[in-house]
Order: sequence, then structure tokens, then C-alpha cells
Amino acid sequence: MALITDNLDPSAVELPGSLLIGGDRIDRSSGGTHAHIYPGTGRPNGTVQLAGAEEIDLAVESSRNAQREWISFTADRRRDLLIDLADAVHEHLAEFSRLNVQDYAVPISLAINTLLLERFLRHFAGYVDKPHGLSTPAAGSFDLNLIEREPYGVVGVIAPWNGAMVVAASCVAPALAAGNAVVFKPSPSAPFAALRFGELCTEVGLPPGLVNVVPAGPEGGEALVRHSGIGKIHFTGGGRTARKILATAAENLVPVVAELGGKSANIVFEDADLDAAVQLSAYQGPIVQSGQSCACASRVLVHESVYDAFLERFVATVESARVGDPFDPTVIFGPVVSAPDADRILGVIDRAVSTGAGELLTGGKRMGGELADGYFIEPTVFADVDNRSDLARAETFGPVVSVMRFTDEAEAIRIANDSSYGLNAFIQTTNLARAHRVSRLLQAGSVWINQVSDISPQGPYGGYKHSGFGRTGGLEGLYEFLQVKNIRIGMG
Repeated sequence: MALITDNLDPSAVELPGSLLIGGDRIDRSSGGTHAHIYPGTGRPNGTVQLAGAEEIDLAVESSRNAQREWISFTADRRRDLLIDLADAVHEHLAEFSRLNVQDYAVPISLAINTLLLERFLRHFAGYVDKPHGLSTPAAGSFDLNLIEREPYGVVGVIAPWNGAMVVAASCVAPALAAGNAVVFKPSPSAPFAALRFGELCTEVGLPPGLVNVVPAGPEGGEALVRHSGIGKIHFTGGGRTARKILATAAENLVPVVAELGGKSANIVFEDADLDAAVQLSAYQGPIVQSGQSCACASRVLVHESVYDAFLERFVATVESARVGDPFDPTVIFGPVVSAPDADRILGVIDRAVSTGAGELLTGGKRMGGELADGYFIEPTVFADVDNRSDLARAETFGPVVSVMRFTDEAEAIRIANDSSYGLNAFIQTTNLARAHRVSRLLQAGSVWINQVSDISPQGPYGGYKHSGFGRTGGLEGLYEFLQVKNIRIGMG
């Protein structure tokens, strides 16, 4: 590994740590506080206020009032305000990138989530003044039959630590365009960029409280889901938490959208551009966000005729990834988010070795030396992995990938689909007919051919099976934040 040792002291930057409710900072809260630790150094980074039931109640009431004001604006005014917000985000791109690094030590070279936020805001601003409903004939009469789409009112958006700005883009932007207010709960492990975004919403002229940002632990999260003033919940995270949210939301019959985890297959066919496939597989596998992504291509399926050649280049590429200070623009591989997560990931690796799940080719250890205080784990590659093993079936959420071989197209599809997850799938091929054929047979919400996972506001994103339900992006994502009403006017 090439090391960068010029570490920037995170404590040198002032970070937002207050709750943001009704446009005001709340510096003392009933939910207590969270001591944020910077993963790059293992040192304290700041104190974050946590929302309890009291603050959640205040936030929902504030959002109710703001939503009534928001929906009273003309469509063109709401559209223009969202465009103003996109302009403001663009002006603060560098600041947001730095805050992303502070949040969870993602390398600044990859901290491009704010670009997504700007794009989603501009895209969905264009839908504010477009028709959301239609009229149809009514059978047996000349009545006027209208089908309208209306906002839910206040929606609760719950983001994971590894994607607060992605969730702000894919969920908060369309929710606002649809006419809702948002109570946005980022993880206490990564609250800073989300809090700054909330401040920006007020600064550009959105009604105070239209976007309330309330970092919270389990207590505050449960209060948000349970609150009778919430019209809908959008959750991004893990399956275990999703089950609790679904059970709690069911008490008030509140609908839930869930974007959950993945164990994505990346199929490298014999006709693929091997050099490009190696680079893409390294990036989308253990490198980007140190594998801490629901879109991580953690199962790499390689045709037997190119298996050895692929593995040799793949391991070399993974081992050459530049690691070190996340603020260095040449670094592409950073730490995992916390000490407990580092221990958990190392436990996965140790069990895979002890059970013979595959052959460990590289990595598998926590990094020492000048990186010892941070939570750096070597990017790890296992070869000849049994797809029935825990290594291949459970989401690791770390820089660990499993490489396995296949003999023909049918076997590749069978192995890829032999998973309880179905968020993403990846295909590396130069055969267009094969790309079409295989993509339609893969059980995944998104299939990426010869490219990395690259969500856009035009494309619906979401999962099959245990990877969740509902969509973000596209018209499908907008409609998640609108409910349907039928109005029929008798014409005599």
C-alpha cells in the first residue's frame, strides 16, 4: 500500500452538532449527546445532540406548520426555491465534501455525494409545476373523473451513516417537490453534512421547519416512526432495523419505503475487456467507501477461461490502492467507520479463514504503523469461495470480496440469483445480446453493465427480495411521496 501521512487534524474544523428544528439550533436535547469519533484517527471529532421524543414531537409540529405554508405557495415559487437551493448547494460543494470526510472519513476524492444532491434538486424542481394527475372517463356517465396526486404532509426520512447526502438527494428532494415537509434523521455517526444542508434550506428561503434535521439514536428513531403526525417513512439501512420500523409503523398504519442491503454479484464474462473489468471490480468491490456500501459488488463471478488472469490483475490492482489521510485528494481508500465495525469485519475474515470458505489472497488485517489509531482494514480478497458459505451470503459491509468461477452463462445466472438480496447486479461483457439477455434474468432492482453503480435522478433505484421495496429516482421515486385521490363530479 502507498501511504499518505500528512494527516489533517479534524478538530481544526468547526462542525455543526446541534439539532435543527424550525430553523433554530437546539443545543440541549432530551436524547442526550453522542461523542463523534473521526475514523481516520480514532480521536474525538465533536459532540452531537441527539433528539429524544420531546424534540421529535417539536420537529413534527414544526414541519406540519411549514408544510401548510409550503403548499400555499404557487407552483412556480416552489420550483424556483428548489432551484435556488440547488444553486446554494453548488456554491458549497467544497464545504460539503469536507463535511462528508468529517462524517465518516470517506476519501475526499470520492466525496461527491453533494453533486448528486444538486442534480436531484434540479431534476425534481422541474416536476413541481408539471401535471401529477389526470382525468379519465367514468363508465356509464358523463361525470368528470379526476385522479389527483397529493403530498402526505410530513414524511420521516431516516438515513444511514454512509449516505446521508445521497438520501437527501434521492428522498428529501422529491419529497419537497411533491409538496411535503421532511423530518430528516441522519445517523449520529455522520450528522455534519446533513445538518449543514438543513441550515442551507432555511438560508435560501424555504419555510423554517420544512426540512428539520434531527440526529437521533434508537429512542428518537422510534419516536419518529411512531409519531401520529408522520404520513410516510422512508428508511435506508439494514434489514434488522427495517423489521422494527415496519412493526412500529404498522401501529399507525403508516406506509414505509425500505432501501436495504445487498450482496451484489459482479459477473465477468470471457469476452469482457479484462483490464476495464479489473478496475471496475476493484473500485465497486473493496475500494469505494472501503466496501461500506449497499451497492458493493462483493461477489465477483469470473468465467473459468479468464479466472486466473483476472485474479492476478485484480489482486495487484487492489494492493496498489492508495490509502491514507482521507483529506488527501490522491487517496482512494480510507478507514471503516468505527472500532466495533473494524472488529466485526475482522471477525468475518477470521471465520472465513477458519471455516475454509475460500483462499485468502490478500489483505485480512488491520493496518498498523502511522494508520494504527484509525480504523483501517486492508482491502481483502478471497478466491474460490463457496457461494453457500456465510462469507458469500451475509452482507459484510467492509472491504472484503469473494471471487468465484463459473463455466457458462446459465451457471453465472444461477449463482448470482442464489442470494436473499437483490439490490444491484453488475455485468462485464462486450456482447450486447448477452448483456440484454442476462440483465433480464438477474433478480436485482438495478443492473449495471460495464460501469459502476451510478444513481441518477432519472433512474429508479431500489431492491428485490431482502434488499427492500419502493424506489428512489425517476417518476417512481417522485410518486413514492404522493398519494392518490379520486375526485368525481356529477354532471347531471
